[in-house]
Amino acid sequence: MTKFTFPQSIKSRPIYGTLEARDGSAHLLVADAHGAEAILDVATPEMMAKAHIIYIPKGEHFEDKLRALKPALFYSGPSYSAAEPRLRKALADARMGLQVYLTGTEGLMGQAMNAAMAAGIPHTAIQTEHRGSVARRMQCVHCKGITEDVETDPFVCSHCGLNLFVRDHYSRRLAAYQGVRVDAEDPGNVPEPKGIYE
Repeated sequence: MTKFTFPQSIKSRPIYGTLEARDGSAHLLVADAHGAEAILDVATPEMMAKAHIIYIPKGEHFEDKLRALKPALFYSGPSYSAAEPRLRKALADARMGLQVYLTGTEGLMGQAMNAAMAAGIPHTAIQTEHRGSVARRMQCVHCKGITEDVETDPFVCSHCGLNLFVRDHYSRRLAAYQGVRVDAEDPGNVPEPKGIYE
């Protein structure tokens, strides 16, 4: 099961929809892992004739199915940072009428959303659909380091080693949730980790 219904939360937490094919002069589809399934669900031959797919497999095996859609351009890379120059170039070269589809993990969608907004793509031309892992991209509010793919609460900051509480507060600027020291007032008193949505 690659779809997950997120529980209600605070206003800063992103809300994701379901991708739908839209009319556009071009289509930029960015996905990681199970996000490929959302692309497979929404793709039409007309869309693919004008589509650029940027895909980060993260160990999943959808690349052949995505290539079989026959997009005008296709890229598969090992990480978001490896794909980012290509994404920025595609956004910089974009013409009016581009439709952007972001799907997969929250970390990918948040970072790609920032790139699209920085390039001047209107928010009405950007769609998101969460698929796959519910792991979070977390920023430690103490050292400002980013830890990718956090699945437990609390977790240990990969930069400073503090035990951090996984908050629902989301920074769109950083494309990351915020983590705060869980044992600040009682050092060493750290609860047993559990899944974020348990």
